Amino acid sequence: MNLYAIRAIYRAEMARTGRTLLQSIVSPVVSTSLYFVVFGAAIGSRIPEIGGVSYGAFIVPGLIMLMLLTQSVSMAAFAIYFPKFLGTIYELLSAPVSFLEVVIGYVGAAATKAVILGLIILATASFFVPLEIAHPLWMLLFLVLTAITFSLFGFILGVWADGFEKLQFVPLLIITPLAFLGGTFYTVDMLPPFWQTVTLLNPVLYLISGFRWSFYGVADVSVALSLGMILLFLVLCLAAVWWIFRTGYRLRE
Repeated sequence: MNLYAIRAIYRAEMARTGRTLLQSIVSPVVSTSLYFVVFGAAIGSRIPEIGGVSYGAFIVPGLIMLMLLTQSVSMAAFAIYFPKFLGTIYELLSAPVSFLEVVIGYVGAAATKAVILGLIILATASFFVPLEIAHPLWMLLFLVLTAITFSLFGFILGVWADGFEKLQFVPLLIITPLAFLGGTFYTVDMLPPFWQTVTLLNPVLYLISGFRWSFYGVADVSVALSLGMILLFLVLCLAAVWWIFRTGYRLRE
């Protein structure tokens, strides 16, 4: 294991975040804070408690997960796409660095940034709504696993994309709608039976449900099923990354 190579890639990506602090950290935190203000303070005061939890506090795990999913994907996708766009990817591929070390460097940096962002948003939310974390270790586990999994997915997206439009397509037009329809602002029990069945087909529901359980002990599906869905998606992403480097898909063109 070439730890020097991993550290070099990781530090370069973390340094790039420092140069784009406004876009990488400040903008997501401000946009999420607006949700807390509008839904938590303004609208939330007029909505009854859900499972014994005030509505403003109820939506916090969903909003954190929404931001975590989109930012993990975007940061990892842009990280690997820019070397392709600039042509420096060939220097990386010709270096004595294995594909595992490349993935750990890029995905590790993206996941680290996503976790830090999630914790900052969590701290920010405490200023707007009352929060409690019933299972802090489980909360961190869901946070880290989700960040790693969707950073891997973002890495795959960055390899697949051949233009900046495709980099934005998946986070904005697929992940964000799935998060909004996956229980960010409501529970499955609030829906008619038909739409409950449809919602259960949404994979993001299981991520939000498990994460919310770590806060308040309430969930739409079992915690074991939520954890199993994350691990399944993680395995699928790892298999896809292995295939990309095994075949050189979109890397050697």
